Amino acid sequence: MDIKLIANTIRGLSMDGVQAANSGHPGMPMGMADVAAVLWTQYLKHNPENPAWIDRDRFILSCGHGSMLIYSLLHLSGYDLPIEELQNFRQWDSKTAGHPEFGHTVGVETTTGPLGQGAGNGVGMAIAEEMLAARFNTETKKIVDHHTYVFCSEGELEEGISNEVFSLAGNHGLSKLVVFYDENFISIEGDVRITYTDDVDKRMEAYGWQVLRIDGHNYEEIQAAIEAAKAETEKPSFIVCQTKIGFGSPNKEGTHGCHGAPLGEEEVLLTKKALGMPEDKFFVPQEVRDFFAARLAELKKAEADWNTEFAAWRSENAALAAQWDIHMSQEIPADLAEKMPVFDKPLATRVASGKVLQELAKELPFLVGGSADLNGSNMTNLDDYSDIGKDAFDGRNFHYGVREIGMGAIMNGVQVHGGFRIYGATFLVFADYVRPTLRVAALMNLPVIYVLTHDSFWVGEDGPTHQPIETINSLRMMPNVTVFRPSDPKETGCAWQAALKNTSGPSILCLTRQNLEVLDRETYNMDGQLSKGAYTIYQSGEGQPDLLMIATGSEVKTTLDAAEKLGAEGTNVRVVAMPCRELFEAQDEAYQAEVMADGCTKRMVVEAGSSFGWEKYIGRCGAAVCKDTFGASAPGAVLAEKFGFTADNVYNVAKDLLG
Repeated sequence: MDIKLIANTIRGLSMDGVQAANSGHPGMPMGMADVAAVLWTQYLKHNPENPAWIDRDRFILSCGHGSMLIYSLLHLSGYDLPIEELQNFRQWDSKTAGHPEFGHTVGVETTTGPLGQGAGNGVGMAIAEEMLAARFNTETKKIVDHHTYVFCSEGELEEGISNEVFSLAGNHGLSKLVVFYDENFISIEGDVRITYTDDVDKRMEAYGWQVLRIDGHNYEEIQAAIEAAKAETEKPSFIVCQTKIGFGSPNKEGTHGCHGAPLGEEEVLLTKKALGMPEDKFFVPQEVRDFFAARLAELKKAEADWNTEFAAWRSENAALAAQWDIHMSQEIPADLAEKMPVFDKPLATRVASGKVLQELAKELPFLVGGSADLNGSNMTNLDDYSDIGKDAFDGRNFHYGVREIGMGAIMNGVQVHGGFRIYGATFLVFADYVRPTLRVAALMNLPVIYVLTHDSFWVGEDGPTHQPIETINSLRMMPNVTVFRPSDPKETGCAWQAALKNTSGPSILCLTRQNLEVLDRETYNMDGQLSKGAYTIYQSGEGQPDLLMIATGSEVKTTLDAAEKLGAEGTNVRVVAMPCRELFEAQDEAYQAEVMADGCTKRMVVEAGSSFGWEKYIGRCGAAVCKDTFGASAPGAVLAEKFGFTADNVYNVAKDLLG
């Protein structure tokens, strides 16, 4: 088969899709069509009729703006993406969105577009492959043996995230990771060298990568580079593909005019003529169709052969096979609550979380995770298990170094790969570093778990740079993210269980540095209540309360102390603990109305963070004991007194509200 004809077919489909939408990025697909054609027709191991085959190679278009490239490849390869979807590029209800979306388009391995994140996902996928291989391959059978291929552009290398993830990949020796770098020197604003003159080869070599440099339009060089990458067993491979953006366009090749805009009808026709292609829109030659049909048969046989090998492995390794099934299903044991540690003395909820994690690790062998250089503070190390690193992928503890955004992207890659449930940790105030990757996890419905400790000004002496004020409510704003702020050590275990049961999006546990009392379950109505998100933890009288007080986390006990003083004076006061706003809002209207005492007009909230968003519950005239200015450097207890987070001040605010 003429590989050049396949590459030009990809170019034609990409040009036509962008032109039909009058929107998009044709230049990158046209420039990388030759590399993509070689990879997909000769090397990529996958089965379009079973996109979920666990031992498939992963292909990531990190430069997701060039999405017509992957859509063209998926269509030609035989995925359920008919030509009509390419013709409907970027339109309402199409499967061909402006940037590739996981779960939306069959065959798309991860959502890409925010530059650099796809590369980070690739590192995570490569780590997951190594971890599965270390656990389940035997001396005679390698049931896990696939590669992760990433296409990236100058944009990925300019974004700081690439430094974080490529450095870690080199450190870990991820030899099954192959990155193709589209070096065309063009960005939206023009020649990238106005701002970017890095020696990329030296940079990647310094990270510990094998670096190969090729003409991205020379098929022999492309093949040789892929062969060299697959042969490398100690390092990840970085293939610098020198290409011309908009390859084939007589007037726009090599210019920023084809980066982020359609070529124009006339230029499309001129380009097709220059490439020797007919003028027909969305044209696919029959010989190309025939080639991919034959290729599909080969790919189906490859999976069938693997299935035979897997069946033999399963029959020979019953114990391993049982573990495999657990890793793939990731079911949560029904009796998990019974395995939680007992808490009977004050503890920081971060410490309680650490104790919970030790028990979870015993029950959930697929649970893995770590911290961005803060394991000792986040309490996230699994004590009885080894670390993950070069030639040591049978462990369960991740060490990311001081790389929060890289951590988030790698977590997404591990999770979307399959086989593991992953958590990651840092201080809550550094959630702003992981926010971009958290957002993409939410878009992809990935059930990653974040353990964010030191959750308020109670951090104390480190001062306002390390004291989150607006952070929790900014996380609550993000769609499909579930935020927990447990009230005491025992409820922290409940929060972990709820997070594990949440399989349709990220969960965040916001945990304290300071000790919290274990609240008396005989006095306060708490058992089993966290699953509802908010609940009446205390009421001093019967029926409709005179005052409704809402509190979260470390402020629940403070609020209870104030409420009990009010109750002793004859005020009918209700305290609602709200450890998870999102779970509460998922309850039916009757439950919400009952808990929030809809007829009660006197309302207040107590939380050591900003008051933003609480208006929904307390109304415009409600009172807020919150913190809408930055903190200060002093011991946490001193700050609580100065900032008014004491039972006496909460009581006084309540009295003023009651009039």
